[in-house]
Amino acid sequence: MADRPGHRQGDRQQLGPGRARLVEMVVQCRRYPQARLLTQLRREAPMAAPRRKPATPKTATASPSADAILDRALTLADGAGWDALSLSALAADLGLPPADLARHFRDKDALANAWFARARDAMLAAPPRGFARQPVRDRLNILLLRWFDALAPHRAVTAQMLAGKLWPFHPHHYVPMVFDLSRLIQWLRDAAGMGAMGRRRQIEEIGLTLLFLAVLRRWCRDESRGQAETKAYLAARLARADALAARWFRG
Repeated sequence: MADRPGHRQGDRQQLGPGRARLVEMVVQCRRYPQARLLTQLRREAPMAAPRRKPATPKTATASPSADAILDRALTLADGAGWDALSLSALAADLGLPPADLARHFRDKDALANAWFARARDAMLAAPPRGFARQPVRDRLNILLLRWFDALAPHRAVTAQMLAGKLWPFHPHHYVPMVFDLSRLIQWLRDAAGMGAMGRRRQIEEIGLTLLFLAVLRRWCRDESRGQAETKAYLAARLARADALAARWFRG
């Protein structure tokens, strides 16, 4: 006995929406060809969400090295002057937070110390061939010129650094400079092969310190090409010191 239309509709409502849809699909399988039914099912199937490509992680920008920071500070100071250079401006120029800059250099004096450390390293680099056979005066001349030549590209800024270190209200800058100078003279004596002991050593240390400071003062003001005046002054002072040493330490 065939079901009446009214009965079919009532029965489907009692089945609920999910089961009623299943019954409807079974009925359609009898009425429609298979291809048409598949087409209808594809239309009613939910569209799959497009796949998203995984986000490419951003590569962190490497922080500049201490040498790169110092080089940039010197370049900026060449234009504006050492006193006008601020650490915050340097950090902004490098694209760094001030805290990152402080991890390398705690203040401007630390930048200056790093610059003078470069000169010390240049002075103590491997000596030229035949260095040990030369007179002490010539060895000192080679070593001191290495120190000055390393600083020559930024001579004016170097002079400003020294003036800043001597500011009377900054004892935390000029007091350590006394010890740094003493260490530099000790390295100079050692590299030049000056192995005297006792009183002669004390006299040599005092004499080299005075000679170095006199040449440094001349170098800071030297506008000649290649600091030719400083080199001539250094050679003359070394010759005089050599003559005095020969007179004082005979035998």
